[in-house]
Amino acid sequence: MTHSESLSMDRRLWLQAMLSGMALAPVSSAWSSPSQVMWPELKLLDGSVLPPEAWQDMAAVVVFWATWCPYCQRHNLRVEKLHQSTAGQRLRVLGVVLDGTPQSVQHYMQVNGLHFPVVVGQPSLRDRFTSRRVIPMTCAVDRRGRLVSSIPGEMSEEDLLSLGKLAI
Repeated sequence: MTHSESLSMDRRLWLQAMLSGMALAPVSSAWSSPSQVMWPELKLLDGSVLPPEAWQDMAAVVVFWATWCPYCQRHNLRVEKLHQSTAGQRLRVLGVVLDGTPQSVQHYMQVNGLHFPVVVGQPSLRDRFTSRRVIPMTCAVDRRGRLVSSIPGEMSEEDLLSLGKLAI
């Protein structure tokens, strides 16, 4: 087994434990015990607004990314698969793009065939989830509104799709 496969397996085991509610020793402060997410009102790229109450009894996968990041581009294709595969379930996928204008992000989304909801230019939103400045950064929130993980870097498709279990 290569080092990269070993890290992916470690991450997969950690994700399974978090999704099943098992307690683990924190790996770092960014992965410590769950805290409550306080959702602000969010204006999406399509012009619609998500009020804080729209997140009640709704799990979420929030991905912080940038249009210039090649890792984010690959990661976002997997995020799109998660968004499509969990449609109609109690899981909301949200992208938070940290650069660009609404017009440039709209173009990026169209060129890359992405349809998941996105907010543009909300860097302060990241502080509600993690102090880490890595992109992509994938954060998972359970249906009770508790942050259960902040996962730095590009994730495999299998690992990212496993976050859909948060909706169950």
